[in-house]
Amino acid sequence: MRLKWWWCRWWRHENCVVSSTLAYFMGSFVVVGSIGYLYAWLMFSPNVRLGLVSPLACQEDNEGSWSIGVFYGHSPFSLKPIEDMNISNDKSAAWPVANPVVTCASASESGFPSNFVADPFLYRQGEILYLFFETKNSVTSQGDIGVARSVDKGATWQQLGIALDEDWHLSYPYVFEYDDQIYMMPESSEKGDVRIYRALQFPLQWTLEKVILKKALVDSFIVAYNGIYWLFGSDYSGLCTKRYGELEIWYSTNPLGPYKPHKKNPIYNTHKSMGARNGGRPFIYNGYLFRSGQDCGETYGRRIRAFKIEVLTPEEFNEVEVPLHLEEPNKGRNAWNGARYHHLDVQQLSSGEWIGVSDGDRVLSGDATQRFVLGCALAITVGVLVILIGMLLGVVKCIIPLSWCPHNIGKRSDAFLTLERSNLFASKLRQFCSRLNRVSLFLRGRVKPNTCTGRLVLSLVTVIAVALTCTAVGYLYGGSGSQEAYLYNGHYSQFTLLTMTYDARLWNLKMYVKHYSRCASVREIVVVWNKGEPPDLTEFDSAVPVRIRVEERNSLNNRFKKDPLIKTRAVLELDDDIMMTCNDVERGFRVWREHPDRIVGFYPRLIDGSPLEYRGEKHARRHKGYNMILTGAAFVDTKVAFERYWREEAEPGREKVDKYFNCEDVLLNYLYANASSLKTVEYVRPAWAIDTSKLSGVAISRNTQEHYQVRSNCLAEFSDMYGSLRNQNNFNGRNDGWDL
Repeated sequence: MRLKWWWCRWWRHENCVVSSTLAYFMGSFVVVGSIGYLYAWLMFSPNVRLGLVSPLACQEDNEGSWSIGVFYGHSPFSLKPIEDMNISNDKSAAWPVANPVVTCASASESGFPSNFVADPFLYRQGEILYLFFETKNSVTSQGDIGVARSVDKGATWQQLGIALDEDWHLSYPYVFEYDDQIYMMPESSEKGDVRIYRALQFPLQWTLEKVILKKALVDSFIVAYNGIYWLFGSDYSGLCTKRYGELEIWYSTNPLGPYKPHKKNPIYNTHKSMGARNGGRPFIYNGYLFRSGQDCGETYGRRIRAFKIEVLTPEEFNEVEVPLHLEEPNKGRNAWNGARYHHLDVQQLSSGEWIGVSDGDRVLSGDATQRFVLGCALAITVGVLVILIGMLLGVVKCIIPLSWCPHNIGKRSDAFLTLERSNLFASKLRQFCSRLNRVSLFLRGRVKPNTCTGRLVLSLVTVIAVALTCTAVGYLYGGSGSQEAYLYNGHYSQFTLLTMTYDARLWNLKMYVKHYSRCASVREIVVVWNKGEPPDLTEFDSAVPVRIRVEERNSLNNRFKKDPLIKTRAVLELDDDIMMTCNDVERGFRVWREHPDRIVGFYPRLIDGSPLEYRGEKHARRHKGYNMILTGAAFVDTKVAFERYWREEAEPGREKVDKYFNCEDVLLNYLYANASSLKTVEYVRPAWAIDTSKLSGVAISRNTQEHYQVRSNCLAEFSDMYGSLRNQNNFNGRNDGWDL
């Protein structure tokens, strides 16, 4: 009975109408949660991690998401990424193979789940290449030394396993040969010394040979130069040492020591951007010794700087910076090394060609923590705005219920009152509670919700709350913000994006190029210019090369014209008025690499009935299947699609395309179906797609009914020429969640 009396007294408290306030907060929670969920559903595709051998592999790591790429050149200063070499691999449908070539996913294939791979070093035995690298164990969060082998000059790597695992963190596995023995000097600064291991059974069995220096050197290497062995490394244990800005040199007549310090140690103790910390193996070119250093100015491992060592003696040292000529990635977080790259090992092959391995990361150090903190801060801000809106509406009458305050805890004794008066903190707390609860009355007095100004303020605060909710969801749920390529059979690849347009749609094209050129796997954008004066290439903001192919006549058949300048097998035929996320494009490319003999696209159609009638996607959805993919947004194989389209037997169909100025995509579907008795199309559902031509009034097919009738005529005529479209595909037939 007493409990019931207390509940009623609390519920009817005159200072706070708890029932309405509670209902308001519950309703606000539902609304804000729904907005966040809807935004996440629209903007962020599910994180489908294909091809991972372990569910523990490739977890988000605060140190980054490092991976390793391969580069080639006629010198160490002319290195180009592997994709520029047009090296192909049929097994993985990689035409061409693209960087990165070693990732956390591939490293985990050896049975040791990895969060990232970094610090790559090459060791060459004849024509076989071995790659040693740091791999961060997903279970122990400790750096181990992994090893892989390549027999095709670095295009494909077989993961061999863990070469070295200690009880402390290992990285920077500098491997070298001396006196017919193979040695490894990994960084073991956590142990407080510099250790050299000798291979017992190369490359997987090693034993500790010697501790050559009782000093916690970071990123050390040994190089033989002018008859002396030089040990370069950084020691950050000193009180006045500048982190990432210190470099020391030690020397000996034997790589196993003993070592003496250089007279000018520390060689550097300067700003972290100056490249003092080593960034890979030193190399000799044209008789000169070069050193790679890390620029850590903006963030740890931002970029590599190259230095030519001009003087190196026990008493003197001097080096000057030289341009490395490595192309800076310009796709931002969508590029595997878009945020930073901090290590390079270059060596000359027996052919005279130079090969380099470098690591790269798409995010900055500490990115995961920063996103979490920002997301939580924004979520708290949204909560404050919800309270503010409640105050303006009069639903929230107090911020702190008075029953929580020390001056309102019920009947108190005289002794307690005396103690409370003498307690300064309690007094200040009473004042704070009272003033805070008067904020609601003050706001309602200044901003009346039923006035024009009040409605404007309420609307503005609501819009801000919605915007901050979406931003918070992006930070907390959206990951790093990168839209990565998808691995298939151990390789990444690239495709050419091709669009067809004319002068009236130039503004569409500029927006299109700026957006899609930042997609990870796009190598080049080819613009088929059908009519009018073509634009100058300087008008485009593009992260990849743009080529404009001016046609003599305005024909839709130009879309599938053979083009020997296209360097990739995969071409994404994408209308210039379609905007979708790079992630959707990458998913489509991943499915195409699995089925390169098919048309893989984003707009399905079902062609059936008698007579045949062209209908939209809703018809296909109702009948739970499709047998046509519109090539206004589809991947095709240039060697297959363009060849079929321009065969002699396709000429009557091309004439119909010119006659109707329509149906080129319908014709290609019939040509594919006519050439195979198997499935010829695959659907990938985009998270969202926008038709920007509707905003400009330059849509080619503005009259939908007329457009559909023309296409129905095409269906009838193409069926007579090439047979029917067979093999209806069912939605969700691949079970990858991308064709729902």
